[in-house]
Amino acid sequence: MKKIVSVLLIVCGVLTAGYSDAEIEKKVTDLLNQMTLDEKIGQMNQYSNSWDLTGPKPDNDRNEARYEDIEKGLVGSMLNVNYVKNIKAAQELALKSRLKIPLMFGVDVIHGYKTIFPIPIGLSSSWDMTAIEKAERIAAREASAAGLNWTFSPMVDISRDPRWGRVMEAGVEDPYLGAQIAKAKVRGYQGHDLSDHYTIAACMKHFAAYGAPNAGREYHSVDVSLNSLYNVYLPPFKAAVEAGASTAMNAFNTLNGVPATGNQFLVNQILRSKWGWKGVIVSDWGSIGELRAHGTAKDLKHCAEIGINGNTDIDMESLAYHNHLKELVEEGVVRENQVDEIVKRILTLKYKLGLFDDPFRYLDEKRQTTELLSEENRRASREIAKKTFVLLKNNNNLLPLSKNIGSIALIGPLVKDENVSIGNWACQGGHEKAVPVFDGFQRVLSEKTELLYAMGCDIYGDRRKRYDMEIDSEKFKAGFAEAVDLAQKAEVIVAVVGETRMMSGEASSRLEIDLPGVQNELLMELKKIGKPLVVILMSGRPLTIPWIAENADAILVTWHAGIEAGNAIAETVFGDANPSGKLTMTFPRCVGQIPIYYNQLNTGRPKNRDYVWLSGYIDGPNSPLYPFGYGLSYSTFEYGDPILDKSEMGFDETLTVTIAVTNTGKRDGEEVVQLYIHDQVSSIARPVKELKDFQKVFIRAGETKIVKFEITREKLIYYDENYEELLEPGDFEVMIGTNSDEVKTKTFTLK
Repeated sequence: MKKIVSVLLIVCGVLTAGYSDAEIEKKVTDLLNQMTLDEKIGQMNQYSNSWDLTGPKPDNDRNEARYEDIEKGLVGSMLNVNYVKNIKAAQELALKSRLKIPLMFGVDVIHGYKTIFPIPIGLSSSWDMTAIEKAERIAAREASAAGLNWTFSPMVDISRDPRWGRVMEAGVEDPYLGAQIAKAKVRGYQGHDLSDHYTIAACMKHFAAYGAPNAGREYHSVDVSLNSLYNVYLPPFKAAVEAGASTAMNAFNTLNGVPATGNQFLVNQILRSKWGWKGVIVSDWGSIGELRAHGTAKDLKHCAEIGINGNTDIDMESLAYHNHLKELVEEGVVRENQVDEIVKRILTLKYKLGLFDDPFRYLDEKRQTTELLSEENRRASREIAKKTFVLLKNNNNLLPLSKNIGSIALIGPLVKDENVSIGNWACQGGHEKAVPVFDGFQRVLSEKTELLYAMGCDIYGDRRKRYDMEIDSEKFKAGFAEAVDLAQKAEVIVAVVGETRMMSGEASSRLEIDLPGVQNELLMELKKIGKPLVVILMSGRPLTIPWIAENADAILVTWHAGIEAGNAIAETVFGDANPSGKLTMTFPRCVGQIPIYYNQLNTGRPKNRDYVWLSGYIDGPNSPLYPFGYGLSYSTFEYGDPILDKSEMGFDETLTVTIAVTNTGKRDGEEVVQLYIHDQVSSIARPVKELKDFQKVFIRAGETKIVKFEITREKLIYYDENYEELLEPGDFEVMIGTNSDEVKTKTFTLK
């Protein structure tokens, strides 16, 4: 009978494989006492698969050595081993070792394993924690069916710079929303029992502040204040810890001049001591070895010393521990009990995963066949995708279009591109199974509708527009004439434009974040025709689209929406679904505004009037193109005034605020009702507003719903420079509305 272990319930939030914490500790201690130093260090060594595990022993020196290391028990985990057959072969190698300690197997399951869901910035835009948890639960089921027991996800980095390519993998500028998403994802991956065949260990990453690279450039240094670190960048990690995240990953960046890998302040003082977290920390790929390039280590041996002193438990692919840790212990530079504490954490996780009970517990070829890319999973991907779309503009209720419309011109380089749908970091999802927009339209439209198609133009490059690339724009405009001619024959133009799947993601930072190539010029030519123009925008980041915002009749942001993208988009465009997504990152007018975010600190000279000596630009407004939390619907929603149950609140009391929200449209719809707080006077300057709660509410046409929020001390506290909670008496504004700009305000006093 399984027992709930109180200590692990607090620290890890999940059940264990039938053992109490004391039983696991005894088993781990007994095993540790049998291990040689080489075997202990082996548990801290992680290899990526680079040969055919089911074939003969590799005959090149590098892979032959790795093969033999696994057999000798000198490897504790592997990444990038996929599917039951390969994982079984690797596990069988490990079980030839003296102590037969099983391997863990991890992969970047970022937004689905085989069934691909919307990219994370899309999932976040749903503001639907149930949908996000369900997406990750299905991803965990598929990954575990393929034999895996660990994902390097969720990425919970807060970012306010859309030039950074990895906003597609997180895509949230707000710490409160980021924290809720972090918890939902950890719950989705891990469930309630890590030893369950359908769950995998989650990995919160990248610890910490990786989302604030200078100039938005991948892997760059980070320079943030303690105020920002504590109040902006750490809350999602703390939420993931509270939700039970089993593992964490170091960040590539420096913080306060010290690389996050081996950063004792981050790991030892905050993660281990302050939060009491007892999980396993894995380096990012080669990041321990990269300490040399940072200039904080003289050689790989020194890297190993810094890594272990910073409590990095597993070395992913730098070989620092493998090559030098034993030597450091023998020299007395590193104590063996440091190694022991780390190995205990690794072995404890393996016990929780049930691998010691049955090293092959996740390996079931029959389940792999039935679970991966099932029709049920595809259906879930389609339904969730529809929740992620953000309607930015809809003049004269152009959308939804009628399924019986006479003719549609479907134009753009992404109309038939099934590859773009799955987005970056698509794990084992193949584009050949994805549904492009053209196919989705064909399925939804009536036989009476004439569906016309022209590509119009290509997008520069396979990955990104390079600054040193000679561009022959006239060559890329060769398809304009055909597109214009075709569009003239249609009743409405639907243009599908944006980024390719590899234009965002890791190592895909961009200097400019407008539409790549000549897509904007194509839209300009189409606009001249005078037909209604609908723009479907596929991207992995917010884009600067001022011309589109001004000239398109309707704009639907669909991100990279997953394997069922075409069907989900078509069902939304033609009214089977009502858009309910809201932006989780601000859309800037131009790159000169970046970083731009709603919850900024005020200035002594705010731009609140027409006066020169204020904080603003001389060549444009401060305001974004579209603010955080923005998103329209085919319905319209009218907000009443907030009603507070009292005007004064004690420190340990709860204040209730209600607001009436009416669906004044003709369609049922969902609205994300957002609550913001502003501390008017504080000893440390606070943001102009901060999201502190939200509810996604379904409201029928003509119906009014009373939405209730409770304000507690937890929603009012912030952290001082010593990372201590701070809550001060005074006046607070509570703001409720449809986005961060459009709110209704009331004031209460904390006494």
